[in-house]
Amino acid sequence: MPSRPVSSRTVPPAPPAAAEDEGQSRSIAAVERAMDVLLYFGRADQPDLGVTEIATALGLTKAAVHRILTALRSRDLITVDPATRRYALGHAAVALGRAYLARTDVRAMAAPELKHLSERTQETATLSLRRGDTRLYVDQVVPDQELRLEVSLGIPFPLNAGASSKAFLAFLPDFEVEAYLSRHPLEAVTDKTITDPAKLRKDLAAVRKRGYATSLGERQAGAASIAAPIFDHDGRVVAVISLAGPALRFKPESDAGAVADLREAAARISAQLGHQPA
Repeated sequence: MPSRPVSSRTVPPAPPAAAEDEGQSRSIAAVERAMDVLLYFGRADQPDLGVTEIATALGLTKAAVHRILTALRSRDLITVDPATRRYALGHAAVALGRAYLARTDVRAMAAPELKHLSERTQETATLSLRRGDTRLYVDQVVPDQELRLEVSLGIPFPLNAGASSKAFLAFLPDFEVEAYLSRHPLEAVTDKTITDPAKLRKDLAAVRKRGYATSLGERQAGAASIAAPIFDHDGRVVAVISLAGPALRFKPESDAGAVADLREAAARISAQLGHQPA
C-alpha cells in the first residue's frame, strides 16, 4: 500500500509592514537605552563610571552597557581611561551642555513666573542677577495698585542689603562669603541694613535653613520683601526672585501663601536650568 505523504505546515512570513514596525521598535528601544546610559553620567555623583556600576544602576546587562559605551565613544560623547577602563563624558557631550547654556536666558525663563507672582499677590515681583560683589535688579512686574513698590533696574547694591542680596550671599560657599566679608566693610543702605558681620552670618544661616530671605526696610525704608534663590545644574545660585511691597500692607513673614508661591516659582526656574534638589 503506498504511503501517504505527510503534510507539513509552514508559518507564513510576517507581513513586510509588521516586520518593519518590529525593527523600528527595537531601534527605538536601543536608542532609549543609550540615552539612559548617557544621562546617567549627568546624574552620577562621580565623574567616571565602570561598566558594572552602570549596568547595576540601570538594570542592564554588562554586555549591553559595553555595546552602548562603544557606540557613544565613536561619537565622542563618552571617553575611556585606558588604564582604569572607567568611562566619563566626552568633549561632544560637554559641547552639547555649553550650547544649551549659551541659549539659556534666565530673564526669559523668569518672565512668566514674575507675572504670575505679581498677579497672585498684587505685589511687585523682581529678578536679580549677581555682578561680582554686587547685585542688581534686571526685571520687575509691578501690580496695578495705587500704593506700590517699584525698583530701579541696573543699579548695583551690596550683597548684605535686602532680601535679594542676602539670598545670593547665603547660598554661596562659605569661603566666598568670608572672602566677601574680608573685602568689604558692610555698607549701610538704610538704618535697618545689617552691618555687623557676626549678625549677618547668623542671619545667613537662618536663610539657608528655611530656603528664603526676608527684609524689612534693609535696602529701602518702608519696604518689605522676601527672596528665593535660583540654582543652575551645578547647584550654584545664579539669580534671585523676590516679592516686595509697602511694609504697611505686605507682611511676608505671616503670609505663608506668598512664601510658598515664591519658592515654587524659584524651583520651577531652577528645574529649567537643570537643577535637581538633593
